[in-house]
Amino acid sequence: MAKRWYGRDRGLTARMGLTMFLLGLVYVVFMGVVIAMGAGTTIVVAIAAIILLVQLFFSDKLALASMRARVVTAEEEPQLHAMVDRLCQLSDLPKPRLAVAATDMPNAFATGRSRKAATVCVTTGIMRDLEPHELEGVLAHELSHVANRDVVVMTVASFLATVAGLLIRMSAWGRVGRGRDNAAAAFFAVLLVSIVTYVVSYLLLRALSRYREYAADRGAAIMTGAPANLASALVKISGDMARIPSKDLREAEGLNAFFIMPAVAKGFSLSSLFATHPPVQKRIERLMAMQADIDSGPVAAA
Repeated sequence: MAKRWYGRDRGLTARMGLTMFLLGLVYVVFMGVVIAMGAGTTIVVAIAAIILLVQLFFSDKLALASMRARVVTAEEEPQLHAMVDRLCQLSDLPKPRLAVAATDMPNAFATGRSRKAATVCVTTGIMRDLEPHELEGVLAHELSHVANRDVVVMTVASFLATVAGLLIRMSAWGRVGRGRDNAAAAFFAVLLVSIVTYVVSYLLLRALSRYREYAADRGAAIMTGAPANLASALVKISGDMARIPSKDLREAEGLNAFFIMPAVAKGFSLSSLFATHPPVQKRIERLMAMQADIDSGPVAAA
């Protein structure tokens, strides 16, 4: 009999709603600026609609293609499918497609536009390096992302930021070329709006991305009943990631917001200042605190 899903995080739900509202507000303001500067409304709407459809219906395929991952059947990866079958039954979730990326980088991510159209991908590196109970914790983490629907929110939120930048650049080219008298004013107006739109979108997406990792860790702990398994997996992944060549990590950075552990090269970088994930040590400490609560006695219902 399937368990009721207790992993839903009200804090995450509130943050997703606030993020979408604020990004939508920024988007509306920016659209007004674009149209006021002379961009054709029909072109603006058409391009926005096309990009949204591509993001929603092909984001999973693009993510898998970027990792050179392929969908695997139960015959090809029986252990992987058996783990996901068990976790989906426990949490009453529809089973996602499973994919494997042939890379030494130990990582995993979930993608898709809904619970019924989701894909969970793991790398051959993470399957090789983790024990079965640790891998199950990682899979539960990714299924929690699917259950919380934060994957599709991140996809749509990323779309708003992307299309904002694209349409502002279009309006700049169209406006600046219309006359010398207003060229400078149009350029600086576009530059200012571009900076504000990008910075606000970037910070909102990073804040949501960090919180959703905590929520998925918590969901995995509830789903498996063994937070220490995921904590152990994070320790191993963090240690193994440090041994991956920087070139390979840079190639995968585009999916950092979706990975269970960001692919960040060693040393100082801007990505370390605006991280997509909370510090791994804090994640481990939270998981071990949950494990201590479980070991000390029954956990009170939330």
